[in-house]
Amino acid sequence: MSSSFTENRALTAGLPTIVSISPITLPSPGRGVDVQVRVSLPIAGDTLPVIIFSHGNGQSFHAYGPLADYWAAHGFAVIQPTHLDSRMLGLAPDDPRRPQFWRYREQDLAAVLDGLERIENEAMMIRGRLDHSRIAVAGHSWGAQTASTLLGATHPDPDDGSMVNRKDNRVKAGVLLAAPGRGNDLTEYAAHTYPFMYPDFSAMTASTLIIVGDHDVGRLSIRGAGWWRDAYDLSPSPKTLFTAFGGEHALGGIPGYEARETTDERPQRVAAIQRLSTAFLRSALYSGDPAFSVTVAAQAADAAPEGSVETK
Repeated sequence: MSSSFTENRALTAGLPTIVSISPITLPSPGRGVDVQVRVSLPIAGDTLPVIIFSHGNGQSFHAYGPLADYWAAHGFAVIQPTHLDSRMLGLAPDDPRRPQFWRYREQDLAAVLDGLERIENEAMMIRGRLDHSRIAVAGHSWGAQTASTLLGATHPDPDDGSMVNRKDNRVKAGVLLAAPGRGNDLTEYAAHTYPFMYPDFSAMTASTLIIVGDHDVGRLSIRGAGWWRDAYDLSPSPKTLFTAFGGEHALGGIPGYEARETTDERPQRVAAIQRLSTAFLRSALYSGDPAFSVTVAAQAADAAPEGSVETK
């Protein structure tokens, strides 16, 4: 066992016991394969607030354990669908659904929202334990853009230019990790490959935590790491931005324990994101809960903080 695996597992050591149940299947006519979800939640407790998490490109509901496990251990029910772009499904390169992956992704999250009662009834460990009035969405990378649509972000439909608006008032808050920025700043490669990636954040009014890495550069944008701030800079309040110092696209290792796409492995960075996101969601979903202000104050008092916090 490598030291990195041991360190990352330590991030959830000593926390309450959780259980993960999968696959739970939601009928999805016209998708070619039904949506399958994984639900992680604490062994004990009722009226659990819900987090619906959208994975990054190629991942599945098996990924993002450092976040899902931590959130579940802190009293959330975390629901993770597997999108059609997942490597686990292995769609052929010429599969006709590929140009519509973005659409299926957004429909998957809507299917989870609409199917909460069905999800609850699929297993005794879930039945009657979800708080349908306290729902948040979260996502990483492409998953962050997918999740942002339920928070009020819009984008043009590349097929006909119409504006896609999927805002859902059942969703009260969100956490967007490495969310893509303005489409006008895409590289030529990205503009060709991701024609849907032209988000407009001006109507994303829901309370949202945006998490970025100040070393997150790649082939998507001509602007470099600053591009990932757009979900914060171009959206109305209330919003919070956490900029992870030295963070690259995997933000220290959130995609999974020993995830090979992590180029900036740092358990301390992951731990900071775990704490901040959990506290943010507690305060966003429960009026008067001081968890977030307490966590931000502790972050500010740290002699060597993992990042900086901005709010508006």
